[in-house]
Amino acid sequence: MSNTDLTIGANTAATAVPFSAGTGLPTLLAPENACDCHMHVYDRRCPVAPGAVLTPPDASVEDYRGLQRRLGTRRVVAVTPSTYGTDNSLMLDAVARLGECARGIAVVDQTISDSELERLHQGGVRGLRFNLARGNPSAAADMEPLAARIADMGWHLQLLMPPAGLVECESLLKRLPVQIVFDHFGRIDVASGTAHPACKITCDLLGAGKAWVKLSGAYLLSQEGPPDYGDIRELARAYIHAAPERIVWGSDWPHAVASMGERSMPDDARLLDLLLDWTENEAARTQILVDNPAALYGFSDA
Repeated sequence: MSNTDLTIGANTAATAVPFSAGTGLPTLLAPENACDCHMHVYDRRCPVAPGAVLTPPDASVEDYRGLQRRLGTRRVVAVTPSTYGTDNSLMLDAVARLGECARGIAVVDQTISDSELERLHQGGVRGLRFNLARGNPSAAADMEPLAARIADMGWHLQLLMPPAGLVECESLLKRLPVQIVFDHFGRIDVASGTAHPACKITCDLLGAGKAWVKLSGAYLLSQEGPPDYGDIRELARAYIHAAPERIVWGSDWPHAVASMGERSMPDDARLLDLLLDWTENEAARTQILVDNPAALYGFSDA
């Protein structure tokens, strides 16, 4: 089945989807070309990186297509998870199978060749991820030299790092020659929320046109939990207020931490519906789900 075979956005029936609680449809009717900007695929046939912490069950492209049908999203960004280190083969395969509606985020280190970067670009990759929260062969010191190499390609750096690390790297982040994308709300502790120094730095970077934020992983950060995740509302609204044109949304499917029993499995329909609480109107939601991802990842209306 190709991506053009999917019945997206029909919202006509409830269905069970692997790695997602519940079977109901979202209340939010996804606009045309809505994008899920953060998901992963897993396959036990792909070798696990030495020291990998997350080794969740298999989660396939076919499984994910079921989630697309349920949510009404069409575009998608596949991210290489820490499980596979710098092996981007599974992510590239997913992007190829999902077609023109998909883009990828890779994980590399400084040994990567220019020809391999070009191959990744041709495969739909538009950014490099640094996961400094779960262990990554690339350290913070690799950011600047790699950013210099990808600047002319129009790529960005996607960061998952502890808030304290974000504060420590403030000067580095401000001088990077590429855009920065903070996934999972910048990993800000909800107990500190907007008062955390990392939140101010992130909002400053947003306002300066240097950064983007993914509203993803609410279930990872919230202490209040489902269905409303009310303790993350203030942070979400602060980011949207700071730069509504630089906010995107992601499911974080298949919720690797939850699939390994460390958290309760979230309901992706309810995660999407959080945008109804965090935004003021349909236009704002269309901006977050369609316009902003198109600008960030280079999707074409065609």
